[in-house]
Amino acid sequence: MFTGIVTDIGEIVSLKPVAQGQLHRLRIACDYDQTTIADGASIACNGVCLTVVASGTSDGKTWFDVDAAAETLGTSREELVDAMLAGKAKYSSIFNYPTLTWADIGTIGWLVDGAAIMNQIPLCRCSYGPYARAMIRVCKEESFHQRQGFEIMVTLCRGTAEQKAMAQNALDRWWWPVLMMFGPPDQVSQHSDTSTKWKIKRFSNDELRQKFIDATVPQAEFLGLTIPDPGMKQNENGNWVHSPIDWDEFKQVLAGNGPCNRERLAARRKAHEEGAWVREAALAEDGVVPAPSQRGGSHADGSPAAGIRARRGARR
Repeated sequence: MFTGIVTDIGEIVSLKPVAQGQLHRLRIACDYDQTTIADGASIACNGVCLTVVASGTSDGKTWFDVDAAAETLGTSREELVDAMLAGKAKYSSIFNYPTLTWADIGTIGWLVDGAAIMNQIPLCRCSYGPYARAMIRVCKEESFHQRQGFEIMVTLCRGTAEQKAMAQNALDRWWWPVLMMFGPPDQVSQHSDTSTKWKIKRFSNDELRQKFIDATVPQAEFLGLTIPDPGMKQNENGNWVHSPIDWDEFKQVLAGNGPCNRERLAARRKAHEEGAWVREAALAEDGVVPAPSQRGGSHADGSPAAGIRARRGARR
């Protein structure tokens, strides 16, 4: 139980990027008894609860490793936005494909949000409480989007021959990119073992992909649409076995060479530039909206805003 009482002063002895630079692993030396530090334990470091991923001893000192996201390390929102606009930050591969017709909107709701829900529902019961609680609310919203998308597809498939053909064309283009949303195959996934070990991930990439396919094929049959995989077959267990996925395409998209990577970033840069006046107005001297990095930093009289830490300790 977190008490708010400082029990030791540690020293950061190393910091190295992991997860393709999306996280950084800190090694913190301390005077704790190493046998009392369990893998998966949560240790509050400067008020930030971090999860232990490894521990040991070296040169007579105990150490433990934790993974920290950019915000934990003090990276500002502006820096994160700049990284995205420069094409350095990663985002979901599915956002690099074009929406050509109204049927794409229905297919995105049905398949893309459907795949997101398949990924997110298990996270509602993951080991990290704040993430699990947030996912419950996220899934409620995603489920609305999925139902809306499927309703659009039902309407199109019950409409004219041209409308149904448009729906089939959208399914043909989105099917394989959606399957890639679950990530690379288990045997080459770089981070699945760690996520599973800490019970963040409850199902593997391939397991979730299979659940999605088995749930979606009957929906496509109901719509009268054909899954664009002539080699797909149903095995003796009732699972639909798909043909090989083109993982080279997936890698190219992640590398910034997808169908709409450049257009997407150009649109974001344009929006960022055209919205500069809004940010400037909000941050004006007489404005009432403080910069994100200033919120909670001090009281009106300039004294430090230490109340959050005190309340946190008292509440627990």
